[in-house]
Amino acid sequence: MRGILFAFIGGACITLQGVANARISQDMGTWQAAAVTQLTGFLMALVILLFVRDGSRQGFGQVRPLYLIGGALGAPIIFSEVTAIQNIGVTLTISALLIAQLFLTFLIDSNGWFDVVKKRMSLPQFIGIGMMIAGVVIIKL
Repeated sequence: MRGILFAFIGGACITLQGVANARISQDMGTWQAAAVTQLTGFLMALVILLFVRDGSRQGFGQVRPLYLIGGALGAPIIFSEVTAIQNIGVTLTISALLIAQLFLTFLIDSNGWFDVVKKRMSLPQFIGIGMMIAGVVIIKL
């Protein structure tokens, strides 16, 4: 249950961030909005880290370098989301983002990429993805 709660909180924050960034980008530009968002996100995470202290610095040495650049994906994520919101609106953008996330996570789970335990996908998973795609088509109409 806790995981579902955090997933909903994360999804809500992603949506709110996208809408805020789209508005910010109208005043200062999309890449500037992405830079401001990344900077404020870094500062917030740093402040939280100072209070929570739930990890260790030694852990950095155990992480593969490829995974340490994951935060750099934030820049194209923000740029793409802002551009999409400006072109097709919030609802359709978030719907398309969810399908892209679901499809990629499906591939990650089924192939065991990134050291994730490989999971067997069956008909219900395919039906679920198809239903989400159908939902976006209906929203678009």
